[in-house]
Amino acid sequence: MSEQDVVSYRVENRIAWVSFNRPEKRNCMSPTLNRRMMEVLDALEYSDDVGVLVLTGEGSAWSAGMDLKEYFRETEAKGLGAVRQSQREAYGWWRRLRWYQKPTIAMVNGWCFGGGYGPLFACDLAIAADEAEFGLSEINWGILPGGGATKVVVDLLSMRDAMYHALTGERIDGKTAAAWKLVNESVPRARLEERVTELANVLLGKNPVAIKAAKDAVRRVKEMTYDNAEDYLVRAQEAANFHDKTDGRKEGIRQFIDEKSYKPGLASYDLSRAASAPGHD
Repeated sequence: MSEQDVVSYRVENRIAWVSFNRPEKRNCMSPTLNRRMMEVLDALEYSDDVGVLVLTGEGSAWSAGMDLKEYFRETEAKGLGAVRQSQREAYGWWRRLRWYQKPTIAMVNGWCFGGGYGPLFACDLAIAADEAEFGLSEINWGILPGGGATKVVVDLLSMRDAMYHALTGERIDGKTAAAWKLVNESVPRARLEERVTELANVLLGKNPVAIKAAKDAVRRVKEMTYDNAEDYLVRAQEAANFHDKTDGRKEGIRQFIDEKSYKPGLASYDLSRAASAPGHD
């Protein structure tokens, strides 16, 4: 398998379906895969053909984590410099995904273990198959859940669930992952792509500048005091207004107040009409 083949993607109806593509290895992340994933993210991030990115896995797994042979043993044999490089490549695309220009959805179709929690957390939303299996298996082979995995479960789970998950190495299914809030929800595997497509289409109906500002805000304000968050959110909205060339905020208010064509509490304003509205070039 070539470097190009370890990640596959297609774009349909403004949804980019990006897949870990090492099904014979349960989509373990190798240095080669990590480098290729960054290239794919680069290619899709500012494409006008893409409004939402879905990250999933080919075959029966989402990602079983880091490739123990290629990422750990072979890299460590090359010395500290190689280890640091492989870490930068892995953490680099996870970080890129956390702050991605487009909204992102993890479609967890099967195994999601260990290092897989990095990109899982990086995606804005996550839908799992009921039959998917999640686990922090690191404790079973003698290390702590590293690479951000411990931070992920502490941020998303209760302390008791996070501790149990990290210390036992036991697997949980998609339904339990949803109950613990590791993912937003789980559905039967047969309906997984349908549900993710539904959710992606909801996101495609929102103002893309507002979506980017909102997803960044959710991640940023968690670490702020209330006063700092309040100030940040005011400035973030002002910046969004500047960058939104459709004047979406004004258009949304116009359609609500002047036309009475929608109600913000029930649906989004019609994006397709923004360019032709009064006051737009």
